[in-house]
Amino acid sequence: MPPAASERRKPISMILRELGEQDSLAVGEIIDRFGRRAFGALMFVFAIPNLLPLPPGSSTLLGAPLLLLSPQVAMGIPTLWLPKIIDDRRMAGASLDRIFGRLLPWVERIERVSRPRLTFMFGPAGDRVIGVVCTLLSFVLILPIPLGNLLPALTIGVLGFSLFQRDGLFALVGYALAAVSGAVLFVAADLVIDGVRHLVNWFGAA
Repeated sequence: MPPAASERRKPISMILRELGEQDSLAVGEIIDRFGRRAFGALMFVFAIPNLLPLPPGSSTLLGAPLLLLSPQVAMGIPTLWLPKIIDDRRMAGASLDRIFGRLLPWVERIERVSRPRLTFMFGPAGDRVIGVVCTLLSFVLILPIPLGNLLPALTIGVLGFSLFQRDGLFALVGYALAAVSGAVLFVAADLVIDGVRHLVNWFGAA
């Protein structure tokens, strides 16, 4: 059953708080709570926890769903699709509450200054651009790079939030963060390649 119009207008923070009050929910039920805005909301939900101190390998687990979500936005698919094994998987509300409890105050502060604006940046073309950027960053997010997931995660979270809110100002911030992320990754990759080259030359001269 599609969610009511009032449900679709609820802010992310309120929906997350309600999810944390449930005993357990299937992933498909969580998606239904967000309604048509599920793409942006779930991109935000899976990206932002990477900014918290998490056990090693968590970014890979959180990044994997983004590799399913972001390409669908890039391809302009109107209804979110997930494999049945993921769609039926149940999550404890207490786990969701524990993960997002520390983030909710920040999310609520951001929501106070966010509203639909510069909406010309969204639509079939604008949404797909966000999907392409987030798809590329999702590949980076799943790589085991120490601290290398912070900027990509923040960028995906901001762009997902902008998609959910239809807030073009946040989209602009997201694109700026994407540019910074790309520059940092380029410099980091250049340093790694240069280091490997020096090691090869050192071993060759030994």
